[in-house]
Amino acid sequence: MKILKLLSIVALSFLFVQANAQTEAPKGFSKGKVTLADKTVLTGFIKDNIRKDASVILLAGGKEKKYDGSDISAVEVDAVTYSCIKGDFFKVVCQGELTFLQKSSNASSKPTRIGNDVFFLSGTEGKPGDYFIFENKNQQLKLVSKKNLTAVVAGSFAGYAPAIEKAKAAQEDIALLKDAVETYNGRNGK
Repeated sequence: MKILKLLSIVALSFLFVQANAQTEAPKGFSKGKVTLADKTVLTGFIKDNIRKDASVILLAGGKEKKYDGSDISAVEVDAVTYSCIKGDFFKVVCQGELTFLQKSSNASSKPTRIGNDVFFLSGTEGKPGDYFIFENKNQQLKLVSKKNLTAVVAGSFAGYAPAIEKAKAAQEDIALLKDAVETYNGRNGK
């Protein structure tokens, strides 16, 4: 009888620990979700290796799986959304018809194997910290810098004067382009 009680206590303790382990993030992980290329969403705990090697690790159901930026379309870590384009992760600053992004990884140095050959096919231009405008309509990613700000704004904002006016303030700080993108996305209730 004592053995049965002891086994019951051990089993209940194990169940309690398991239940707790599934609600609290393990060390180095945060709550999040991964969106695969086919739009399947997987939830669990995410270990952010975005800046380190352009990847994340998803812990779900007690199993870990590594996803490179080229394997997924998006990831959310601690309520911060990242979009994956050509293997790179981009922090979503604001989104709509135009999405304003900040590059967070550098996948250009990640080798891709095709048979016995190794290629460097992944990655986008620019470096982590650079800002981009992604035109959702034509799936075009444009690096924004102080040198090309005027040309990118003219091409992306389609002559919408209020957004172009706000974009002028971004000449000193590209991060301020967020306001212009939000203005453009909010025109006519779009």
